[in-house]
Amino acid sequence: MFVDRIERRWIEAFKKTFMLSSVKAEETVVILSETQSRLLNVHLTELALQELGLKPIHLQIPTPAQTAPVPVRSTGACQALEGNPAIMAACAASSLVIDCTVEGMLHAPELPKILKSGPRVIMVSNEHPDALERTVPTPELKEKAKEAIAKLKVAKTMTVQSEAGTDLVVDITDMPCAGVWGFTDRPGTVTHWPAGVVVGFPKQNCVNGRLVMDAGDANLTFKRYLDSPVEMMIENDFVTKISGKGTDAELMKRYYAAWNDKNAYAVSHVGWGLNEQARFEALTFYDQNQTNGTEIRASAGNFLFSTGANEFVGRFTQGHFDLPMKGCTIKLDGVAVVEKGSLV
Repeated sequence: MFVDRIERRWIEAFKKTFMLSSVKAEETVVILSETQSRLLNVHLTELALQELGLKPIHLQIPTPAQTAPVPVRSTGACQALEGNPAIMAACAASSLVIDCTVEGMLHAPELPKILKSGPRVIMVSNEHPDALERTVPTPELKEKAKEAIAKLKVAKTMTVQSEAGTDLVVDITDMPCAGVWGFTDRPGTVTHWPAGVVVGFPKQNCVNGRLVMDAGDANLTFKRYLDSPVEMMIENDFVTKISGKGTDAELMKRYYAAWNDKNAYAVSHVGWGLNEQARFEALTFYDQNQTNGTEIRASAGNFLFSTGANEFVGRFTQGHFDLPMKGCTIKLDGVAVVEKGSLV
């Protein structure tokens, strides 16, 4: 059991992370949060910025009413801003936004407009600070992510295979892609913490094959490890069949069907984790309300497969699964970047 109080070491972890983004005392900084945000992280953000000589402005938004037919978790698409012009103006007028909203603004529709005005955005994922402390980003992680994204940008084909039965082919020619390393000093950019992941958003009709999640792989929407395998057939970007014996396959079928939305079955993004500090088994150590699972997404060597919204091809939906998988071999144009779950 954690005691949710301010700890000096957590303030230091927040300071280290913000310092990597070259924060300056004269900057105008907005802390953006919701009424349901993890208050401990909001306070740690405020104290860390003040110790660095900044005078942050705090914007707190009421967390909106639920509109979805099922609980929505770990989407990275905050619904709270609702295009509010006052909030948008305040964020756009700042040079730095610390995003402490529940889901984060990474995929929020308002984010591109905010970034266009020049601020850089650091999304503090809705994790307990115990996890954030262990995954403070490093300059080395930036270099690793930049190297991975350079390889992804020039490749034409990604293949993913595993002993569990995964056999996936992705046409990644000219695919929009990005690497995240947890800090940014460039205006008009966004990052998140924990970090250490490279992802791409496939174009239309580019993903085909069989994906087999094995026992021990993670379903981060449900915040649980699988007890039994789940197999998904994917045709031209869409999950067309889900099979498997046991609770895991049944729960996924029900959650997909609840949306009554074809786009919920579509591939959102594919990629792999780079962070050796992040632990795949981290869900074991936290209650569900203490974790968002971002650490697992970033854990080194996991294949991160996601379904749901892909704004680059005009598919939008709140239905979302992030499914980190261990033990996969990922190849770009036939050259392995991950071999049986280990970074090459």
